[in-house]
Amino acid sequence: MKKAVLAVVLGLSLLACPILYFAVGPRLDALQTETLKLLLIVCGCSAAYCFAVGELSGNNSQMDKLWSILPEVYVWIAAIKGGMHPRLVVMAVLATLWGARLTFNFARKGAYRLRFWDGEEDYRWAVLRGKKEFQPHWKWLLFNLFFISVYQNVLILCTTFPALLAMNAEAPFGWIDGLAAALTAGFLTLETVADAQQWRFHAKKKALMQDGTPLSELPAPYDKGFNTLGLWARSRHPNYLGEQGVWASFYVFSIGAGAGVFNWSVIGALLLIVLFMGSSNFGEEISASKYPEYARYKQRVSKFIPWKKYEP
Repeated sequence: MKKAVLAVVLGLSLLACPILYFAVGPRLDALQTETLKLLLIVCGCSAAYCFAVGELSGNNSQMDKLWSILPEVYVWIAAIKGGMHPRLVVMAVLATLWGARLTFNFARKGAYRLRFWDGEEDYRWAVLRGKKEFQPHWKWLLFNLFFISVYQNVLILCTTFPALLAMNAEAPFGWIDGLAAALTAGFLTLETVADAQQWRFHAKKKALMQDGTPLSELPAPYDKGFNTLGLWARSRHPNYLGEQGVWASFYVFSIGAGAGVFNWSVIGALLLIVLFMGSSNFGEEISASKYPEYARYKQRVSKFIPWKKYEP
């Protein structure tokens, strides 16, 4: 039931973008409209690529590989078309730093290969493909087309809409932009630290198990199987918190550009939050099925906002 509700929410959320555009200004001018058309062409080509290559190769992480690359492409296009306004340049640099972090984190997991369609696939896709809801294959094919390829590509484009909206801004780079930059950098630092802690934990766990030692016989806290150290002792998904925070902060640039406290470019951040609610639930479902202690950890540690520290 929850999955069906989430699917409906994801579908309806796409309709929110044009509704917000007409309900909450400002409208796009000729240059912004021309730029949006270019961005949509890139987005459409990416969606077609992800679907075709994902189906032909059986590796559905094609969008995962592009997730960290497309936003900076979109923002740099907006920056160049917008005359390299200081606000747009700062936004593009921050998007590039964000992309470099995420690309590196995915690359060290073996996601990128010379054979571009190959590489390590996100483990969650294999689990999802095996569920009865996606049998026979035509059901998965539709999911790959509409959610993995189309929806996620559109979502990524939407997260960069504040840059599109800021293209015609006459307001100079001000304190609101400085706040947006500081918040974006802060959340970027948070997810960078969280990723590093997660990587070290699982690398150490893997090393301890190389001689055949079962998980239950590993020294604490590695015997649990999941990370409870550092930021992960206070948040079950500190990396997700950072990711959502980055794009929510990115939206603040549109406020600095004079678009008002609430404008239609907020749709990207909102869609991302909805997506991460579903993604985190699914990830926790997998963790709970693998690690008996995870249910207790889930009860004691908040999902996103760091709060009470986990006590074994």
